[in-house]
Order: sequence, then structure tokens, then C-alpha cells
Amino acid sequence: MGKRVHHLREVNEEEAQQLRTLSGSRTEPYRMVQRAKLIVSMLDDKKLTATQAAQQAGFKSGNSGACWVKRFNDDGIQGLSDKPKSGKPRIHTDEVRGQLIDLALQKPRSLGYPFELWTLKRLQTAFRERVGIHLSDSTIWEWLKEEGLHWKRQQSWFREAEKQDEAFVEKRGPS
Repeated sequence: MGKRVHHLREVNEEEAQQLRTLSGSRTEPYRMVQRAKLIVSMLDDKKLTATQAAQQAGFKSGNSGACWVKRFNDDGIQGLSDKPKSGKPRIHTDEVRGQLIDLALQKPRSLGYPFELWTLKRLQTAFRERVGIHLSDSTIWEWLKEEGLHWKRQQSWFREAEKQDEAFVEKRGPS
């Protein structure tokens, strides 16, 4: 087993600036941003270990910090990218993925839709109408999750309304 790396190599100003830009990006993949944040944390605080920097950057396991520091030390910013994975080739390009994420980050009303929030079906339908590509539910869920986006549960005053007001159903009208 190879020696674990906990210290960051010397980083020149240009590379440091690229890392800072990447760590604050809202358009790059979430995983890349998180890895750049790990490296920037170690640049800013020389006493920080890879494990501590990984925790600050939001990694669930601090053990992955040393892995990313080693890859950065060996390959620079390119080392922070995902390596190709085995298995079936990807069906959709990064461009298609980016278009979905971009759509999900926009308010539906601002795009001319008659609703305020996205549901999975609304997002899926809007994407098919705009781009002409049908994405499965699981693909959308996976991509949003990987980008650090999570569905929020809507709060509704309707939840217990029937218990609060016996005439609620009558007042509400047909559903």
C-alpha cells in the first residue's frame, strides 16, 4: 500500500487563482467544486490536515481528503476530475446534464410556466419540450443529487385543514 499524503505541494499563484475560482463556481460539477474547496482550505490554513479540510469541504468521509490531495499533488487541477468508469457508456453528454441543471435552477414562472415550483414530472416535461430529450425519473434524481440539489418538501396549510374546519371541503370546492 502506498504512503498516504497529508501535505499539499507548493502551488503557484495562477494555479491558486484557478482553484479559488473553481471552488466558488456555480456552473462546474458539484464534486469538482467540493474537491477544489478541500485544496483551497489547505492553501489558506497550512496547519490543516487533509482529513480536516475534507470535513470543512463537506465530504462525508474525512478519509477521502488524503486521496484528493495526493491526486492534486500528482496531477494538478486535472487530478480533481473523475476518472473514467467501467461499465456501460453514458447515454447523455455533460452538455445535456448541464441543460437540465440549468433548467432546474430557474424559477418556472420566469420561463412562462403557470406554476411556481418544479415537480419531477413538470421538470421532465419542460426539459422534453425545450431540448427534445426524454430523461427518466431516476436520471433526473441522480443528476440533481450529484449536483448537490435536493427537493424540498412543500409546507401546506391544507395538511390538517379538515380537522381545523369542518366546512373546509365545502369551502374549498371540487378538487
